[in-house]
Amino acid sequence: MYYCYFDTPIGELLLAGEQEKLALIGFPEGSMRRNPESDWIYNEAPFEAVRQQLSEYFAGERKNFDVPLSLDGTEFQVSVLEALLDIPYGETTSYGAIAKQIGRPKAVRAVGAANGRNPIPIIVPCHRVIGSSGDLTGFGGGLDTKAALLRLEAENSGSLL
Repeated sequence: MYYCYFDTPIGELLLAGEQEKLALIGFPEGSMRRNPESDWIYNEAPFEAVRQQLSEYFAGERKNFDVPLSLDGTEFQVSVLEALLDIPYGETTSYGAIAKQIGRPKAVRAVGAANGRNPIPIIVPCHRVIGSSGDLTGFGGGLDTKAALLRLEAENSGSLL
């Protein structure tokens, strides 16, 4: 697995993946804070497109990502991750709505758990999932980071890439 670090307005992110597919974004703080494994190889080259697109996202110039992803997990978890990719930029949804979308309306807690283990946050926009009451709920990078991402998108919801 290759990895590199990338400075952003929300802190230094760890990017990791195999060849051309991004497999992980690790936050600098929170439950999704990650460190490279001992057998990973530092190499920025495989992440050129990811870094460029994240730069555009944080500058408010990009709302859709176009990088190859390695979505890992059970069939159910991958279905949740794929549903997250359908949440439009600048909008939010609930765990219940995702559960209905994937045809498992009673699996709200399981959707929350799958959302919480999302290995590729920001690009797979789990930050756009909020509680049914409209409250911000858990986020691997911390609630302040979730709020910052939602605020960025709210401020830049116009016509973008």
